[in-house]
Amino acid sequence: MNDRSNFVLLTFGRGSAALREGLSVAQRIGDTLWVANDETTSLERLTIQRAAPGDGVICDEHQSFPLMAYLDLPLPEPDEEIDIEGLAYDPDQGYLWVVGSHSLKRKEAEADKPAQKNIKRLSTVEADGNRFLLARIPVVQQHDSHELAWEVAGGERTPAQLHGNALGNDLTREIALDDQLRDFLRIPGKDNGFDIEGMAVIGSRLLLGLRGPVLRGWTVLLEIEPELEADSSDTLVLKKIGPEGRRYRKHFFELDGLGVRDLCVSGKDLLILAGPTMDLDGPVRVFRWRGGFADGEELVVFSEQLEAVLEVPFGHGDDHAEGMCLFGRGEGGGEVLLIVYDAAAQSRKRGELGVEGDLFILK
Repeated sequence: MNDRSNFVLLTFGRGSAALREGLSVAQRIGDTLWVANDETTSLERLTIQRAAPGDGVICDEHQSFPLMAYLDLPLPEPDEEIDIEGLAYDPDQGYLWVVGSHSLKRKEAEADKPAQKNIKRLSTVEADGNRFLLARIPVVQQHDSHELAWEVAGGERTPAQLHGNALGNDLTREIALDDQLRDFLRIPGKDNGFDIEGMAVIGSRLLLGLRGPVLRGWTVLLEIEPELEADSSDTLVLKKIGPEGRRYRKHFFELDGLGVRDLCVSGKDLLILAGPTMDLDGPVRVFRWRGGFADGEELVVFSEQLEAVLEVPFGHGDDHAEGMCLFGRGEGGGEVLLIVYDAAAQSRKRGELGVEGDLFILK
């Protein structure tokens, strides 16, 4: 197992302590670190400070960016979560992409309720309309920092989102026609149902990693290519890129029976953070797939074609690795990977507003 080489201390602003409890994504842009709590409707920006040798890296100067200020959310209320599970930056186009889980949820049983009420709760499946979000927002550099923008260069770049509503979007409508995946749209994410967790930008395309379904040990990555709808500046549609005119491609990866928790690009390689598809603690691993994707092909990638480069520690009922991003390079030149956690353990909390993420040097 790889021990962490150091840590990052994320410190949020006053009144925002709850954000540290459930971090689901991480993305570095210059000297800023962007994260999100999956129970909110905002992105959080922190400034990365220099650290003395041997000390953890401090990320503070917290600023929150409510997504409803840039996007048309189906349920535009602060308490109607997006379940943000993917964040990826496109430096060539200057967009920050964000995606919700697109999953259903099942109510949990509660210890203080009688059996029949809990049975009813466990029978209740709900859809949160904001979870069907896939969008891009312009990023601009301002005063040695980066921030989200309404428009850039007189409207040359503007926020835009995939066509949809509170019941679904163009992607789920396409998946509803897929013989392999359509039945999983009706199953909650933590029951091995359809659940997006992880996103990466590959040129003009996006890769969406699925936590579920895992099909006989095989997890799925979806490849899509969003583009602006004709005569629109704020609505995205999906190009036809797949076999038989489909608007997506499917790629199958053998990840030791695990599902995707996050994705990030390392040069021409793809890093995959993988964990259980069901509501379990572990195991959690990072895989490297060398070489990237070939245009126009759907792929089946066996475990022998992947490198398991990191075993990620996990807790018992807490410390679930959910987000990762490349954070820099170590003294020996190795890549430094930042991992942040949902259900943060008490041991990684600092003071009233801080929480630690782990840094690992990849060999």
